[in-house]
Amino acid sequence: MAKVELVMPKMGESIMEATILSWLKKEGEEIEQDESVLEVATDKVDTEVPTTHGGILTEILAKEGDVIPVGQPIAIITTEAEESVGSNGAPTITREEPVPEPKPELVTVESENAAAATKLEKPIGGRFYSPLVLNISRQENIPMAELETVPGTGKEGRVTKKDILAYVKQRSGAPVIETAPEPAPRPAVESVSKPVAEAVQAPPKQVSSAPIQTSSAEVITSAGDEIIEMDRMRKMIAERMVVSKHTSPHVTSVVEADVTNIVNWRNKVKKEFEARENEKLTFTPIFMEAVIHAIKDYPMINVSVDGDNIVRHRDINIGMAVALPAGNLIVPVVHNADQYNLTGLAKKVNDLAIRARDNKLVPDELAGGTFTISNVGSFGNLMGTPIIMQPQVAIMALGAIVKKPAVIETPQGDAIGIRHKMYLSHSYDHRVVDGALGGLMVRKVADYLESFDVERVL
Repeated sequence: MAKVELVMPKMGESIMEATILSWLKKEGEEIEQDESVLEVATDKVDTEVPTTHGGILTEILAKEGDVIPVGQPIAIITTEAEESVGSNGAPTITREEPVPEPKPELVTVESENAAAATKLEKPIGGRFYSPLVLNISRQENIPMAELETVPGTGKEGRVTKKDILAYVKQRSGAPVIETAPEPAPRPAVESVSKPVAEAVQAPPKQVSSAPIQTSSAEVITSAGDEIIEMDRMRKMIAERMVVSKHTSPHVTSVVEADVTNIVNWRNKVKKEFEARENEKLTFTPIFMEAVIHAIKDYPMINVSVDGDNIVRHRDINIGMAVALPAGNLIVPVVHNADQYNLTGLAKKVNDLAIRARDNKLVPDELAGGTFTISNVGSFGNLMGTPIIMQPQVAIMALGAIVKKPAVIETPQGDAIGIRHKMYLSHSYDHRVVDGALGGLMVRKVADYLESFDVERVL
């Protein structure tokens, strides 16, 4: 017999600790490898932790409600492996260390929010709240006294993420009480949170050494106007978009691609593909594959800026913007996208999109992107000028596919025909990506799409 320490695993780039919500197994119970043994909560997500070894759960080292740093032992498992003996003759306990991750080159916006979430006042009645619930409460300006009144459906009445989000939705949908008919006030509507508003500066009208101030324009309200408070995700999106535009000087290059071959090929194989793989074949994985090929041709588009350094990423991790039912956008990431064939990309894209809409993604699936695509064509848009996902330096918008008359070159001469065309819009950070690189890269994507093999077999 050998004893192995189960440690708190790392569950995201900016997550350094987690709160134990409940143990799914008791001391003395037999567990299998990869079986979930406890449920934990971070400031981003509640999730279950699987065991790294099979055996007997000999000892639980951390109680429910404890906040445990990443890498700290939380339990001891007795396995069937042969026990090793130390120099003093005592049996040794093996620690299953978490896989070390490279030092993050860039700081994410969420780290500051996560730290601030712990600054809420203590529960009045001793009720337990996960960091995720506390973070949402802070974002929605819900005081502890009000949070205590939220009904919980979790263990021992614990407020789950679903409970707090449902309460926030109900709370934000409450009717607005109008005041007496006096001259309407002119409240200043803040579009970003205070920390971001202080950091983001508006461009000056003229060159000056004086500090730049943010705009102080007032919003004039009239009788009958509805004031809608941003939800937590919308606030976060607003912050990131403002920070991105402030950080990166955006330039956009646009090309038009003839995707007739792709449209005809997909129409020919999509039913057979769905019957065989039980998956739909959309255009997104096909376009993503072309982007991956172009990134390999122009690797300096797959970079990030870290101060005065340029970090060229080895891995190609493609983010894809997904519209949520509530109207917000989320960007799950296909990690090591160049390691998938087209069938694999189709399955991965479908899986991430479905789980994104069902709010079932884990933190790591939203982190680590090195390039992003946004399919604005799914909304009927011909093109767009997307905003870069920091700390990336480029993003590509895929426009709608439309039929157009076009000149077709044939051995017998030029002719007019109906072709399927689409626009590709490539926004890039002009600090490190010049017009030549940004333009050539998007042109290369179009070249790959136009040269698609109509005889390709999946």
